[in-house]
Amino acid sequence: MVDVNLLKSEYVKQGYTQRTFCKKIEMAESTFSRRLKRGDFKTEEAGRIIDVLNLAKPEKIFFAKKLT
Repeated sequence: MVDVNLLKSEYVKQGYTQRTFCKKIEMAESTFSRRLKRGDFKTEEAGRIIDVLNLAKPEKIFFAKKLT
């Protein structure tokens, strides 16, 4: 499960809007929004996000525990 809030805060902290971030990771905004809603990204997509944001600990975003 993806920690959507942490992902959003990370790209905003680095100066991206959702639109500029999507361009940088080469993903349509509609696809990105859908992935956020579902809480999952393909491996290749997660890799691009990790690279662009230079995440030291991507597991905090991409392997977040689902709260019940």
